[in-house]
Amino acid sequence: MKKPKIVILGAGYGGMITASRLSKELGYNEADITLVNKHDYHYQTTWLHEPAAGTMDPEKTRMKISEVLNLSKIHFIKDVVVDIKKDEKKVILENSELDYDYLVVALGSEPETFGVPGVFEHAFSKWTVNGARQVRDHIEYMFSIYNNEDEKRNELLTFVVAGAGFTGIEFIGELSERVPELCAAYDVPREKVKMYVIEAAPTALPGFDPELVEYAMNLLESRGVEFKISCPIKEVTEHGVLLADGNEIKAETVVWATGVRGNALIEKAGFENMRGRVKVDPDLRAPGHDNIFIIGDCALIINEEINRPYPPTAQIAMQQAAVCASNLKALIHNAPTKGFKPEIKGTVASLGGKEAIGIVFDRKLYGSSANFMKKMIDNRYLYMLGGTPLVLKKGKNPL
Repeated sequence: MKKPKIVILGAGYGGMITASRLSKELGYNEADITLVNKHDYHYQTTWLHEPAAGTMDPEKTRMKISEVLNLSKIHFIKDVVVDIKKDEKKVILENSELDYDYLVVALGSEPETFGVPGVFEHAFSKWTVNGARQVRDHIEYMFSIYNNEDEKRNELLTFVVAGAGFTGIEFIGELSERVPELCAAYDVPREKVKMYVIEAAPTALPGFDPELVEYAMNLLESRGVEFKISCPIKEVTEHGVLLADGNEIKAETVVWATGVRGNALIEKAGFENMRGRVKVDPDLRAPGHDNIFIIGDCALIINEEINRPYPPTAQIAMQQAAVCASNLKALIHNAPTKGFKPEIKGTVASLGGKEAIGIVFDRKLYGSSANFMKKMIDNRYLYMLGGTPLVLKKGKNPL
């Protein structure tokens, strides 16, 4: 009997957990499993605000796929996905093509610009390991040249974060914690550094508990962060940002963190989608395609309690991956698939240093207790993926 071919596209949270589960739950003779990723490593997207601000070594966020997954049971291909030919059951890569019986699309996300011009030309928008390195190096360069120019330009030390969602708040938390260190290292007066967080919505951390939002904003404001709420950005320019109210903030550093959309390949492949995300069937399959699963940032799941999509989070991606792997096994064994329903155990945002906010099991957490929980959550993922050895190698000290 011919073994079914399972192809997994993307080695983010969803792709890695799917591959890991399948390698453990399927025998050698039950399926051929192939994982495709453009890098030979997996990285922690939810950690990138730390290396971007310079408070963590970028290497800490990434791990070799060969050291985490059992490559005797999974064939790994380092290549870039160019297209998905659904009708032909083929995936086109830059250097080859693959045919499949079952496909898992876990290609992750891309920055959402909401049509604002100048984002890709003038803002830092790449939330990748190399993108984080670029932001960190640029920030340090701004400090290093401030005192070496004949005219001390304030925009060199002005930092704008577009978006007060989790990514923007976590990044400015790390940066605001590091600024005193940078000022001391480069002989820069602390009062010369300006940090702005600009949000189009009427509140920071939209949808989050108002009491926790107030705590976060008060803490960050005490470190010198200025919030501009209900203030859309009209354009990102070479010299800063133009706001919808007509004002301009001159800055040499604009970090774009306004949210994400699904991978552009979703649209290119012809899936019906909303901002690159497919409203999947209950068992995570693409509508009309019984052999294609879509998980992670490319999947759209509606929270029926509020009739709005769940935000694309690592927590949901990992849960989807576990159900996806289980459903693939079921299909191979001619068993019924099961539906997916997110179980939101909690949400925690770090604020730099030993500060964080969060809700875990309906309990509000602040400060060091929230920070402890945040690091335990990060370590739990490492344990799910690689057990105790990976936690010891890459984990965070929660104390």
